Amino acid sequence: MKKIMLFLLSLMCLGGCADEPVTVDNTTVRQLDLKRFMGRWYEIARYDHKFERGMTNVTATYTLLDNGRIEVVNEGLKDGKRKTANGKGKLPDASEPGKLKVAFFLWFYADYYVLDIAPDYSYALVGSSSDKYLWIMSRTKALPQSVLTGLLDNLRRRGYDTTKLIWVRQ
Repeated sequence: MKKIMLFLLSLMCLGGCADEPVTVDNTTVRQLDLKRFMGRWYEIARYDHKFERGMTNVTATYTLLDNGRIEVVNEGLKDGKRKTANGKGKLPDASEPGKLKVAFFLWFYADYYVLDIAPDYSYALVGSSSDKYLWIMSRTKALPQSVLTGLLDNLRRRGYDTTKLIWVRQ
């Protein structure tokens, strides 16, 4: 067990050293009503990454717990089989409500930045402190083309490469 922990810590350190400076504007929303943010979100588009590669019908469901923490359940289909990842989330600093943290493995929290959200909480842009992660999320399985166009324009203005987005089949 000790060797595994040392290996994991070494990988984390190496990953931190190899990171390039952020080249995008990942400014988060100034206000976020966590209660309104809770519930089911459908993944409309995302950047490719190992933990969701090949998945369709992807959703994320957030539940605010009595202790202020957030229960996170990500689900999707891969090769016709339902896959579920249970995690936890938190808001570490109430003065920056758009900067959440999520963890799916032990205490290894990752950034979960709410970059933009519709006034009625019908869609959201989510990223991180790096430019490697990006999601377009919606309360419905599809968004009107006019909304998508506006979201893509917003992302391009921020410096994100929208050609790297994978459009998720719902």
